[in-house]
Amino acid sequence: MKKIITVIISTLFLAAAALAQTVAIRNVNVIPMDTERVLANQTVIIKDGLIAEIGPKVKIPKGANVIDGTGKYLIPGLADMHTHLMSDDAEFPKSIAEDELKVMIANGVTTIRLMIGTPDQLVLRAKSARGEIIAPTIYAASPHLTGREQGNDFVVNTPEEARDAVRKSKAAGYDYIKFTTFIKADVYEAAVDEAAKIGIRIVGHADSRFVGLDRALKARQQIEHLDGYLEALLADNAPMKGSVSDLYIYDPKNWESLDYVDMSKIPLIAKRTVESNPFVDPTQHFMKNTFGLPRTEESVRAQPDFRFYPKKKQDFYLNYMKRTRLNQVPLEKRAKWVAIKDKLIRAIYDAGGKILAGSDTPEFLWLYGFSMHRELKALNDAGLSPFAALEAATRNPALFFGTIRTTGTVEKGKQADLILLNSNPLVDISATERRAGVILKGKYYSQTELDRWLDEIAPRIAGSLDEK
Repeated sequence: MKKIITVIISTLFLAAAALAQTVAIRNVNVIPMDTERVLANQTVIIKDGLIAEIGPKVKIPKGANVIDGTGKYLIPGLADMHTHLMSDDAEFPKSIAEDELKVMIANGVTTIRLMIGTPDQLVLRAKSARGEIIAPTIYAASPHLTGREQGNDFVVNTPEEARDAVRKSKAAGYDYIKFTTFIKADVYEAAVDEAAKIGIRIVGHADSRFVGLDRALKARQQIEHLDGYLEALLADNAPMKGSVSDLYIYDPKNWESLDYVDMSKIPLIAKRTVESNPFVDPTQHFMKNTFGLPRTEESVRAQPDFRFYPKKKQDFYLNYMKRTRLNQVPLEKRAKWVAIKDKLIRAIYDAGGKILAGSDTPEFLWLYGFSMHRELKALNDAGLSPFAALEAATRNPALFFGTIRTTGTVEKGKQADLILLNSNPLVDISATERRAGVILKGKYYSQTELDRWLDEIAPRIAGSLDEK
């Protein structure tokens, strides 16, 4: 008898759990992101973490959590294709990592690609996949391959060291091999060769000093930040080889190279990019507003994400902005650099490229989650339509990950990672900042609840250095 009662209780518990997982969003405008269209006045049923039904006359299951979507818009959750965690840094306690991930969810970011790997990220990735923590779906690149010690890295200065780093990264379970800087050409090529042999993709910087765009395109690397592109645009008779990519950015003298940029080279370089690897992550907001356009202390302090930073970090970056050598570069030169990068993004898109949206946070007082919306706006400002900008954070990442059958669009049978917006992002991309709620793995969180998370988390992260 006791066994029968236990079975009944277990059955009722499972039934209740399944019922609790059923969400119905009625009378909502769906932006499926398969093509540029809006499906008006739909009912969307979410069950067991998946989209079960979509249609104008769908019956709502009894006991479902019903959300009124009248006047609202449903889109896929956003994917940040280039981000990091404060807790990656040894200066911060590891204990804040789960809070960091919840900040992303509160901003509608339901998938992330962490771009400098650590063993802790692999643990978080597994916990997220098992539903043990509230977190985005996580992809983790390897510790970065670099020629100089920089932290969380593989320092590789010989071909064999590079091959060994690639093999170790694959064995550890990282999703990609990440390149950064100071890697000699033969070392880079050895890593590329080893990655191809063992079947792991390569991503990251195209170090303009040693690797260069031509070599990275030949390797079919997925390139971040448009690294190497400014150098490739220099006129054949330019008196310098370096321009304003990656490490070259910080020297004011290198900005003189912008006077020697040959804009007629852009279409061919865009075509070669798409033929090599159509996925390009320009991290344009971060580059544009960190190095291109000036920031005032007043504007930084007014940012909604400023309160999440420990005072030590606030002061460090505010002081950096005052003392940086970039202040020696004329504003018109910096604006020209932004305009060139905007034209590259648009040209790659027009050539058939798949632009990816990445925030490259949390450096320089730009925080993850919040900065995804800034990146979408930067892509829109670069000449992409609101649909194309939104595609860079939804459908294109799913194509890159190879998960388009299960994620990236709002369709029956797909994973229910969704955002409910108060207005139409196809009219104004900034609508992604005006959220009514987020659905993560089938569970609905109202924006009121998510904002409460942010209010609770901000002082914990801001005070984390005091506690350590």
